[in-house]
Amino acid sequence: MKKCLFIFLMICPLIGFAQMKAELVPVRDTTELKVGDRVPNFIFRDTSNQKVSLKQFRGKYVVIDVWASWCYPCKQEFPILRKLAERYKGKKIAFVSLSCDTEEQRWRNELWWGKMEGFQWWIGGDESSMIAFRVGAIPRLILLDKKGRIVDLKLPKPSNPRFEKILEELKGM
Repeated sequence: MKKCLFIFLMICPLIGFAQMKAELVPVRDTTELKVGDRVPNFIFRDTSNQKVSLKQFRGKYVVIDVWASWCYPCKQEFPILRKLAERYKGKKIAFVSLSCDTEEQRWRNELWWGKMEGFQWWIGGDESSMIAFRVGAIPRLILLDKKGRIVDLKLPKPSNPRFEKILEELKGM
């Protein structure tokens, strides 16, 4: 009985602290998205530190490549994705590389070292898009339709022949 009382007295203050701390953290919409859902207006940062969103691509399909500077498989796929972006240039499709790095400088260093071009965006410390897209592992490729709705939350990697086949089957590109 004394042991139970001791544990109770030790845990109660911790629970109270956890509840108090949780109240200080801003609540974000972390609704998980599924195929057919319209993507919320997430705000990201581009290489000029400007706020950007996927809305600018309405009328185009969008391939989102979620990656990070420390992810070797991500960096292996980027040259293939870059070639595909060149091949589809002028079509109604955009390729966005979205870094989920927690530190901006690591992202910027990788852009410089990897000579990464195109739409290079950073989540800017806001992980709500990663939660909504259910990103549990990277690289992760996501396909949106021309209206900003999710077509596929887990595209195969660009090195997989199925990836380009999926792109070729998109209507009105």
